[in-house]
Amino acid sequence: MKVASVVYCTINASLLSNRNKSARIPHKDLSQKHSLIIILSAFENGAHIMEHSTLDYEQFAARIGVTFKEISLLREAFTHRSYLNEHRGTGMRHNERLEFLGDAVLELVITEYLFAQYPEEPEGKLTAYRSALVNTNSISDAATEWGMNEYLLLSRGEAKDTGRARQYILANTFEAVIGAIFLDRGYDTAREFIGKSLFKRLDDIVGKRLWQDAKSCFQEEAQERIGITPNYVVTKESGPDHDKSFEVGVYVGSDLIAKGLGRSKQDAEQAAAQAALTVKGWGV
Repeated sequence: MKVASVVYCTINASLLSNRNKSARIPHKDLSQKHSLIIILSAFENGAHIMEHSTLDYEQFAARIGVTFKEISLLREAFTHRSYLNEHRGTGMRHNERLEFLGDAVLELVITEYLFAQYPEEPEGKLTAYRSALVNTNSISDAATEWGMNEYLLLSRGEAKDTGRARQYILANTFEAVIGAIFLDRGYDTAREFIGKSLFKRLDDIVGKRLWQDAKSCFQEEAQERIGITPNYVVTKESGPDHDKSFEVGVYVGSDLIAKGLGRSKQDAEQAAAQAALTVKGWGV
């Protein structure tokens, strides 16, 4: 039981004792109870902050093998915008700027590695390898392997969602951690972390042709079978700017073949392409 709940029970017991002394509760006791409920509501909110403030980010830094000079950068990397909406006035910042920076560092590191690793491969195939290596599934899996989920600072609502939405949060957090490492320790340390997290996945991506995603596959099939390149159109957008959902239709000529949903346009296009492959019975 939380401390706040124990205090609340104690206060209620005291007030009930007063009721036993008199069949009529004095007005001042009712006022007292009302005031205490307000205080306890604030106390529980504060307790929620305290619970999260005890998360040991030094422990996570040790887990990934990085010694931070400013550990507050790492905590910022784990702070989702929704958490600050519930905890205003804390002076904390959310992780979206670090995510922006980390995304650029991640792309450069992966591009550099692929360029050196596959000197004979054309640009198009290297781009496909990179996309497969840094997509939401891949980097959210890497985040899960590092145990990042344990350190997330989320609103109560976001904390309850453990499905696809959590995958996006983990992927974004992974990029934000890269941004924090880059700012605190520099490019080489960020590259080392990315290497430990992702380079090992490349053999499977290339060997099992995982780089050839649904969109690429549907395009190849459509061009080979009917000589037309598919076209993707956003048919619907919903949600606030930081949490949008997209519906995308894939067309062959003027014919709508299938639709797909996703938290980004790219994911929605992939979902639409996968559905179109099923509808056409291609690539199976």
